[in-house]
Amino acid sequence: MDFNQLFRERTKQFFIAVIRSLSPLPYSDDLPVIRKQIIRSSTSVAANYRAVCRARSEKEKFAKIGIVVEETDETQFWLELIEELEYLSPEKIFPLKQECDELVKVMTFYKFKLSQNI
Repeated sequence: MDFNQLFRERTKQFFIAVIRSLSPLPYSDDLPVIRKQIIRSSTSVAANYRAVCRARSEKEKFAKIGIVVEETDETQFWLELIEELEYLSPEKIFPLKQECDELVKVMTFYKFKLSQNI
Protein backbone atom coordinates (compact mmCIF):
# COMPACT_ATOMS: atom_id res chain seq x y z
CA MET A 1 0.00 0.00 0.00
CA ASP A 2 1.43 3.39 -0.94
CA PHE A 3 1.47 6.50 1.27
CA ASN A 4 -1.56 8.16 -0.35
CA GLN A 5 -3.71 5.05 -0.19
CA LEU A 6 -2.65 4.39 3.41
CA PHE A 7 -3.56 7.90 4.57
CA ARG A 8 -6.78 8.05 2.54
CA GLU A 9 -7.92 5.00 4.49
CA ARG A 10 -6.45 6.17 7.78
CA THR A 11 -8.15 9.59 7.65
CA LYS A 12 -11.46 7.93 6.74
CA GLN A 13 -11.15 5.44 9.60
CA PHE A 14 -10.34 8.29 11.98
CA PHE A 15 -13.55 10.08 11.01
CA ILE A 16 -15.54 6.86 11.47
CA ALA A 17 -13.99 6.35 14.92
CA VAL A 18 -14.94 9.90 15.94
CA ILE A 19 -18.54 9.35 14.82
CA ARG A 20 -18.82 6.00 16.58
CA SER A 21 -17.40 7.42 19.80
CA LEU A 22 -19.72 10.42 19.94
CA SER A 23 -22.96 8.95 18.63
CA PRO A 24 -23.95 7.12 21.83
CA LEU A 25 -23.45 10.17 24.07
CA PRO A 26 -26.64 11.45 25.71
CA TYR A 27 -28.12 14.84 24.88
CA SER A 28 -26.98 17.96 26.71
CA ASP A 29 -27.20 21.65 25.83
CA ASP A 30 -23.58 22.05 24.75
CA LEU A 31 -22.83 18.63 23.30
CA PRO A 32 -24.67 19.09 19.97
CA VAL A 33 -22.47 22.08 19.13
CA ILE A 34 -19.28 20.21 19.97
CA ARG A 35 -20.47 17.07 18.20
CA LYS A 36 -21.35 19.02 15.04
CA GLN A 37 -18.01 20.84 15.00
CA ILE A 38 -15.83 17.77 15.51
CA ILE A 39 -17.79 15.79 12.95
CA ARG A 40 -17.37 18.65 10.48
CA SER A 41 -13.62 19.02 11.09
CA SER A 42 -12.83 15.29 11.12
CA THR A 43 -14.87 14.78 7.95
CA SER A 44 -12.95 17.62 6.36
CA VAL A 45 -9.66 15.92 7.22
CA ALA A 46 -10.68 12.82 5.29
CA ALA A 47 -12.35 14.64 2.39
CA ASN A 48 -9.53 17.11 1.87
CA TYR A 49 -6.89 14.42 2.06
CA ARG A 50 -8.69 12.69 -0.81
CA ALA A 51 -8.47 16.00 -2.67
CA VAL A 52 -4.71 16.10 -1.99
CA CYS A 53 -4.40 12.73 -3.71
CA ARG A 54 -6.26 14.03 -6.77
CA ALA A 55 -4.53 17.42 -7.02
CA ARG A 56 -3.55 18.51 -10.51
CA SER A 57 -0.49 20.47 -9.47
CA GLU A 58 1.96 20.84 -6.61
CA LYS A 59 0.41 24.22 -5.71
CA GLU A 60 -3.05 22.70 -5.53
CA LYS A 61 -1.71 19.81 -3.45
CA PHE A 62 0.01 22.28 -1.11
CA ALA A 63 -3.20 24.30 -0.68
CA LYS A 64 -5.26 21.20 0.10
CA ILE A 65 -2.73 19.75 2.54
CA GLY A 66 -2.82 23.10 4.35
CA ILE A 67 -6.56 22.60 4.84
CA VAL A 68 -5.93 19.06 6.09
CA VAL A 69 -3.44 20.35 8.68
CA GLU A 70 -5.84 23.08 9.86
CA GLU A 71 -8.81 20.73 10.13
CA THR A 72 -6.78 18.08 11.94
CA ASP A 73 -5.59 20.71 14.41
CA GLU A 74 -9.19 21.86 14.91
CA THR A 75 -10.22 18.26 15.52
CA GLN A 76 -7.50 18.07 18.19
CA PHE A 77 -9.01 21.13 19.84
CA TRP A 78 -12.49 19.54 19.98
CA LEU A 79 -11.05 16.29 21.32
CA GLU A 80 -9.32 18.25 24.08
CA LEU A 81 -12.63 19.90 24.98
CA ILE A 82 -14.42 16.57 25.01
CA GLU A 83 -11.73 15.23 27.33
CA GLU A 84 -11.80 18.26 29.65
CA LEU A 85 -15.59 18.15 29.85
CA GLU A 86 -15.35 14.40 30.53
CA TYR A 87 -17.82 13.41 27.83
CA LEU A 88 -15.76 10.34 26.97
CA SER A 89 -13.80 8.08 29.28
CA PRO A 90 -10.01 8.25 29.11
CA GLU A 91 -10.01 4.79 27.50
CA LYS A 92 -12.17 6.06 24.62
CA ILE A 93 -10.62 9.48 24.13
CA PHE A 94 -6.96 8.41 24.28
CA PRO A 95 -6.89 6.44 20.99
CA LEU A 96 -8.70 9.28 19.19
CA LYS A 97 -6.29 11.87 20.54
CA GLN A 98 -3.30 9.67 19.74
CA GLU A 99 -4.40 9.11 16.14
CA CYS A 100 -5.20 12.79 15.69
CA ASP A 101 -1.79 13.76 17.04
CA GLU A 102 -0.07 11.35 14.64
CA LEU A 103 -2.11 12.70 11.73
CA VAL A 104 -1.15 16.29 12.61
CA LYS A 105 2.53 15.35 12.71
CA VAL A 106 2.48 13.42 9.44
CA MET A 107 0.42 16.00 7.56
CA THR A 108 2.51 18.90 8.86
CA PHE A 109 5.69 17.15 7.72
CA TYR A 110 4.08 16.37 4.35
CA LYS A 111 3.12 20.05 3.98
CA PHE A 112 6.69 21.07 4.82
CA LYS A 113 8.10 18.68 2.20
CA LEU A 114 5.67 20.01 -0.42
CA SER A 115 6.67 23.59 0.40
CA GLN A 116 10.21 22.79 -0.63
CA ASN A 117 9.03 21.79 -4.12
CA ILE A 118 7.04 24.93 -4.86
